[in-house]
Amino acid sequence: MRRAIEFYRTSDGFAPTEEFLDALSDKVAQKIIAVMELVEAEFIIPAKFFKKLVGTDLYEVRIRWQSNIYRLLCFFAGDDRVVVTHGFIKKSQKTPQGEIARAERYRRDYYKRRNE
Repeated sequence: MRRAIEFYRTSDGFAPTEEFLDALSDKVAQKIIAVMELVEAEFIIPAKFFKKLVGTDLYEVRIRWQSNIYRLLCFFAGDDRVVVTHGFIKKSQKTPQGEIARAERYRRDYYKRRNE
């Protein structure tokens, strides 16, 4: 089973994930894209790269590069589509509540506009 990866866009066309990736070095962006391709292609994704956030409908794509930890938050839209809301560099042990709240807002907006 192959999943489609979709980057969330606001109603005015802004794509937070694209902006995040564009701000990174080419090597880091390539590593993130390689992990996204794994998420797209594999039915069972190793927890090292993909993990459900407890108490939410969100997942995080997990990338470690040198001494930095990169995260992309996402959700499933059906069985075959993963919508990536945005990315950030993780600086603490737990995923920041502000980042989770932002992804939840984007998720609600996605479904609201999809059902209009």
